[in-house]
Amino acid sequence: METSEKIFRFGLLGCGRISNNHIEAIKKLTGKIELTAVCDIIPERADETARKTGAKPYYSIGDMLKNSDTEVVSICTPSGLHPAQTVEIAGSGRHVICEKPMAIHLEDAIMSINACNEAQRHLFVVLQNRMNPTLQLLKKAVDTNRFGKIYLVNINVFWQRPQSYYDQASWRGKWDMDGGAFMNQASHYVDLLNWLIGPIDSVHSYTATLARNIEAEDTGVANIRWKSGAVGSLNVTMLTYPANLEGSITIIGEKGTVKVGGLAVNEIQFWDFKEKTDDDELIRQASYETTSVYGHGHGPYYFNVYNTLLGKETIYTDGYEGIKSLEVLCGLYQSSREGKRIQFPLI
Repeated sequence: METSEKIFRFGLLGCGRISNNHIEAIKKLTGKIELTAVCDIIPERADETARKTGAKPYYSIGDMLKNSDTEVVSICTPSGLHPAQTVEIAGSGRHVICEKPMAIHLEDAIMSINACNEAQRHLFVVLQNRMNPTLQLLKKAVDTNRFGKIYLVNINVFWQRPQSYYDQASWRGKWDMDGGAFMNQASHYVDLLNWLIGPIDSVHSYTATLARNIEAEDTGVANIRWKSGAVGSLNVTMLTYPANLEGSITIIGEKGTVKVGGLAVNEIQFWDFKEKTDDDELIRQASYETTSVYGHGHGPYYFNVYNTLLGKETIYTDGYEGIKSLEVLCGLYQSSREGKRIQFPLI
């Protein structure tokens, strides 16, 4: 006879654009995770999400933490709010799931990690693109040294965010709450620089606000050198006409070349290695159709959260993983501000 496992009670903080991905991921784990509370400072949005999910609505984080039975809270608010909310949630005795980026400033990310450690609560940082089957296959190829020495890496994020997107909320495109194309839209791609290729030696970047009425950048480019000796580039814009075009990574190595492209690294477009393995037969099934730049990684990510809470797995991406990509982001902005190459580590 099977023993039923614990059902964990989750809360959702922030009912905006990205919250739907979290709601859908939780639905897939019905019988394992129950969404019991949703919170937004815009009451109508909280109420609508409550009607849609059956959870109880709250209109302030304090009220939700004081009066709900949640054991885990997912943060889907503007990035600049993440650290203080992480500290408050962990201090209430709950585990934290934090959307990317975990903070805008490195000192705030460190504060978040320390708060969760002191409270002995888990800090999950959502880097769901790592779960995409295309990138899992690419990661395995890198880790098993199929490329040999990696020579060149190129990442492109050519998307469209019209002015109406930024006008949806006053925090969008603001330095203290959001950041720009690097920090917000390309955050997951910046994460690939470290996760796939390894520690970065230095970056030299330029940012520009060319067409959108925002504080931060709508376009940015960077040259990168890794400690391994590999070099590469990152090219990001939210001005692609007329719609999202490409989110891609190309790796050129001594014994292999791969390009994973499509709208959001969802298609393996080129895959050729000197030494063949059974993984070469998996590239077609790894590719998938998508109309969303978010990919389909939130479901597998929440499954890891659930298994971690049960003690069956370890966290796939915790605060220490989250701060790695934030460090690169901060280096990119520092380089652009100061007009010089920035050496790592920053902390």
